[in-house]
Amino acid sequence: MAVTSGLISVMERAARKAAPRLRRDFGETQQLQVSRKGPADFVSQADKAAEQTLYEELKRARPDWGFLLEEGGAIEGDPTKPRWVIDPLDGTSNFLHGIPHFAISIAVEEPKPGGRGEVTQGVVYQPVTDETFWAEKGRGAWLHDRRLRVSARRDLSEALIATGIPFLGHGDFPQFRAIFDAIAPEVAGIRRFGSAALDLAWVAAGRFDAFWESNLKPWDWAAGVLLVREAGGFVSDFRGGDRVMERNEFLATNEGLQAKLQKLVGAALKG
Repeated sequence: MAVTSGLISVMERAARKAAPRLRRDFGETQQLQVSRKGPADFVSQADKAAEQTLYEELKRARPDWGFLLEEGGAIEGDPTKPRWVIDPLDGTSNFLHGIPHFAISIAVEEPKPGGRGEVTQGVVYQPVTDETFWAEKGRGAWLHDRRLRVSARRDLSEALIATGIPFLGHGDFPQFRAIFDAIAPEVAGIRRFGSAALDLAWVAAGRFDAFWESNLKPWDWAAGVLLVREAGGFVSDFRGGDRVMERNEFLATNEGLQAKLQKLVGAALKG
């Protein structure tokens, strides 16, 4: 049985405190006050309330840490200390349409020389299913107290792949179409469920065999990428390199599918 660290306990406790408001408002989307942030990008009052709860709980636990919040932006803390990277509701469109697939994502980013941080702890909490996916660097990835491992599938013909599809005002349609056309004929199926944090957590859990998407925000992928890597998976850019943040490209796979998927994606980009 895994013994969670004090920091993971703090993160899970904050997520569970924010979750009841989300569960209460879920399914009552017609009554929610919703404001438009941009093309096809909405934020609900439930989203804002969850973020405020997370901020207050985590600020109380680590008063000198900074924040990177989806809604509130960057809040500076002690530059020598870590900061929290938070998405209070990943899968907002699902939430607003009554689809029970969304999550709270919390990550800890440690400062490193050169200004680039490193994610060392992550929690992805699904309020509807009450699933807590968590990971710490060097301690593995877990679902509650069960150790997670990426799938062992090696044949593309048996692989189920997750992705995010571009939509109004977001994403590179030609690039997505090229990658989709290269992968789709080779695999058992492709799914678009609408929450990158959960997609990555499900890769870590072996539910999906791989995931690709581009143009994600740090709060979308921070906890999920750590989960995949700590579950024995690989996360690279579309060219197979480690410039995922610089290029904002994410290809998460297991060992058996890594080279095969990178070959398909690389050929699609060249074509």
